[in-house]
Amino acid sequence: MSAPPTQSLVLTFEDARRVVENHGSRLSPGAHENVALLHSAGRILAESVVADRDIPPFPRSTRDGYAVHAADLERLPAKLAVVGEIKAGPMPGKIPSRLNRGEAFSIMTGAPVPQGADAVVMIEYTSLQNDCVEITKEIAPGENIVAQGAEARRGSVLLDRGTRLNEAAIALAASVGKSRLQVFSRPSVAVLATGDEIVAVDAEIAPTQIRNSNSYSLAVQIQETGGEPVLLPIAPDDPRRLRQLIEQGLQSDLLLMTGGVSMGRYDLVEQVLAELRAEFFFTGAKIQPGRPVVFGRVSCGAGILTRATSAPVSHKYFFGLPGNPVSTMVTFELFARPMLEALAGMSPHPLAFLHARLKAEIRVKSGLRRFLPAILSGEYADSQAELVPWQGSGDITARSRSNCLVVIPPDREHIAAGEWVAVMLR
Repeated sequence: MSAPPTQSLVLTFEDARRVVENHGSRLSPGAHENVALLHSAGRILAESVVADRDIPPFPRSTRDGYAVHAADLERLPAKLAVVGEIKAGPMPGKIPSRLNRGEAFSIMTGAPVPQGADAVVMIEYTSLQNDCVEITKEIAPGENIVAQGAEARRGSVLLDRGTRLNEAAIALAASVGKSRLQVFSRPSVAVLATGDEIVAVDAEIAPTQIRNSNSYSLAVQIQETGGEPVLLPIAPDDPRRLRQLIEQGLQSDLLLMTGGVSMGRYDLVEQVLAELRAEFFFTGAKIQPGRPVVFGRVSCGAGILTRATSAPVSHKYFFGLPGNPVSTMVTFELFARPMLEALAGMSPHPLAFLHARLKAEIRVKSGLRRFLPAILSGEYADSQAELVPWQGSGDITARSRSNCLVVIPPDREHIAAGEWVAVMLR
């Protein structure tokens, strides 16, 4: 049933995140398109990519050196007759197809190991004397050789449907001859900033007004996640106009609204959504920043809402994000991102954190899980995190100076310098 906007549905961070993930897991991604390999970078794969042959397609040397029978090196130093050279690429016809006992092939990294050879001795442990090589190191069978098919067998799945295509995935697709890939179409995400105090970035501004930065930060986050942002006009504190813009936003695959979700007299978003018979899954989360975050869906009803990238759907999801800029950015990462990833066709994955030692102590009130702007510094195993001085969730300057968020559990009031803390890089 729909929850009226006056009913509080404030969840813990973990429960709110779980609600979003559960709904995201039920979504079907949209249509897909065939794109050139390089243009598929960052997109979500809509097909499985399989190996067109064994990888590697032959036993491959991993070192420059000599292909040998390991048994010939039981007594050292050993002298073997060098009967040819094998480099990466086609084997010349003059090279014998098989290595006999007492013989060795000079071989290069990446070259095919000939039949009969069962190991490759690194060149550092050899010395060439005329047509013989002296070897001073014993070696085990299989050493410095990657067996045929050790990485993948022909027909095996290399990349699953739902994989985000990064540089490694692109390289793997190229290695099996995929010059084009089927990827999911980017979902459209409507962005609606609300409030009489918000004005366009290029408008004349009064002392008490605020330029619309939230639509632009969200547009960047949407693009990075794989969506297409649709920036709507700023919604005034007028229920009729707000409803028109919300209905327009629900034509997209996902609607993100900023502002109007707190407890003020002119915070009208939940009221208008309730009039649209929206179903609210939560109207707040026990976090800082971003406590007044709203998640729900609206029935497509009368057939006026259609999804351009897929078959018709019965519901459209929305988020009401807080209006303070840092809260907007953080709540997108925590809640809107997994829903958008699901719409884009990406396979579900858990939220991951790094850990670093705290550079200076932190004192806060307990009760909320806090995601505070910080700077991660140091290198290797000596990573340290330190909070950026900030003036609350409206302080974009502090967020722009930070490169991570330090995550503070709700049951901690004091974390001493030197303790390990969870760090979120986005």
